[in-house]
Amino acid sequence: MNVWRRLSGQRRALALASAGALVAGGLVTLPVTAAHAATQCDVAYTTNDWPGGFTASITIKNLGDPINGWTLGWTFPNSGQRLQQGWSAEFSQTGSQVTARSLSYNGSLATGASTSLGFNGAWSGSNPKPASFTLNGVVCNGGTTPPTDPPPTDPPPTDPPPAGSKVNNPYAGVRGYVNPEWKAKADAEPGGSRVSNNPTAVWLDRIAAINGTSGSSSNGAFGVRDHLEEALRQGAGYIQFVIYNLPGRDCAALASNGELGPNDLPRYKAEYIDPIAAIQAESKYRNLRIINIIEIDSLPNLVTNTSGQPGGTAMCDTVKANGAYVNGVGYALSKLGAIGNVYNYIDAAHHGWIGWDSNFGPTADMLKSAAVASGSTVANVHGFIVNTANYSALREPYVKITDSVNGTTVRQSKWIDWNFYVDELSFAQAFRQKLVSVGFDSNIGMLIDTSRNGWGGSARPTGPGATTTVDTYVNGGRIDRRIHAGNWCNQSGAGLGERPTAAPEAGIDAYVWVKPPGESDGSSELIPNDEGKGFDRMCDPTYTGNARNGNSLSGALPNAPISGAWFSAQFQELMRNAYPAL
Repeated sequence: MNVWRRLSGQRRALALASAGALVAGGLVTLPVTAAHAATQCDVAYTTNDWPGGFTASITIKNLGDPINGWTLGWTFPNSGQRLQQGWSAEFSQTGSQVTARSLSYNGSLATGASTSLGFNGAWSGSNPKPASFTLNGVVCNGGTTPPTDPPPTDPPPTDPPPAGSKVNNPYAGVRGYVNPEWKAKADAEPGGSRVSNNPTAVWLDRIAAINGTSGSSSNGAFGVRDHLEEALRQGAGYIQFVIYNLPGRDCAALASNGELGPNDLPRYKAEYIDPIAAIQAESKYRNLRIINIIEIDSLPNLVTNTSGQPGGTAMCDTVKANGAYVNGVGYALSKLGAIGNVYNYIDAAHHGWIGWDSNFGPTADMLKSAAVASGSTVANVHGFIVNTANYSALREPYVKITDSVNGTTVRQSKWIDWNFYVDELSFAQAFRQKLVSVGFDSNIGMLIDTSRNGWGGSARPTGPGATTTVDTYVNGGRIDRRIHAGNWCNQSGAGLGERPTAAPEAGIDAYVWVKPPGESDGSSELIPNDEGKGFDRMCDPTYTGNARNGNSLSGALPNAPISGAWFSAQFQELMRNAYPAL
């Protein structure tokens, strides 16, 4: 994570709602003529229908010779059936004719291999399934004698929700998913069972994490589908994923750099977002509220860490110039937001990053530009999150931004440094209003990551500081005990914050644990690895800083592993310093 990050907001998406009846398309294998003997195939086509709309899931199985590149074709029986948005293929429609072409990552199908794709569509009159399909010009399902429409199915036990409807707050009234992989690590720690049943987010920080990475030190063997299946088994009402793999990711830091280079936007779309969308859109998960935290430490960097800014980097200049962040976030919002039970929250930094007027408004504008990029609209944004994986205090009870000492405003103190905010709650509520003013829906809500901002223990102040100067007043009374608000890596003295809670304050959808406590921010020294994790001096406890943290010591704990790996010493300290106390 970089210095000075995180944001907020929420938008009631008008995406298509998932719902009701499942119309099963038959699996039909037909012999083909000798001229096409090399190509044989099955196609399974199922839909979830609701008044005026549907989500279609398609599985292609290759029964013939290996294929390198495929084109699937079909004809909609009803002229009122229209393709709207698809995933895991390049879709087009002319009249009633629909074509889906393979992408770079799923074009090769060995004999017996399958691949899945899908789309959202609209219909009027009726929504019958296609009578036949072709793969590379050869008939798969239906043959020369199209099957009759299946008999009517029994109505679903409950009426489907209206098209486009979503709950106002996906966290309200339901249980959150407890990641068993994180829970096992927490339970293995002395005292860890006191917190191990809290819901935490699942981080998808590389392409391999989509299917699970059993040999990784940061990701686990569970992939996206495994977590969704486990959420169903638990009876959870919501599950949280962190979408975190932009080209040139985290352009102002090294510990959290990713696998994709700054020009890898096509790979980000085809190999990362499309497969995630395809899994999340599967009908079996339609009753889960799937919450996606979209690309932390990204868009605010384009405001604060480019040329002309203190500590600006060439990588941030590159991804701003080539549109990798704006278009990547827009694409993710568009693809994921089209799924009826998905809720997107964009990362929006934190008060110690964009709390100054010079950053506050421009960051809101930058978020808006991404929300309407790559075919997306603000309707795909359900909200925003602040303080993701950071340490800023939720409230500062003994320091208010309006305080003064001997006639001098506390904004002049070295800690506040002319910022307009001193804590995350006041910042989140104010930033929410700013986001509404630039065009986001007036119902948007905020999330605040409270996993590591408790700042309890013996060092927690119990009252205001001495009124000798603004610095003695602020430093003596502030809850956040970091050396500098720009310090972000494995901070010494931090504690668990408020436990995950729905609707705790006006405009706040939830306090969440998006950063799972105990997972490292980055290594204290260079550790060679094959996970794309670099070494950032801000994670070195001996580092004396840079322009972005006022040339201060980093405040990082020693002996830390690479980002995402389990850090037992930090987990124990977080429990010791928890506030509220365990």
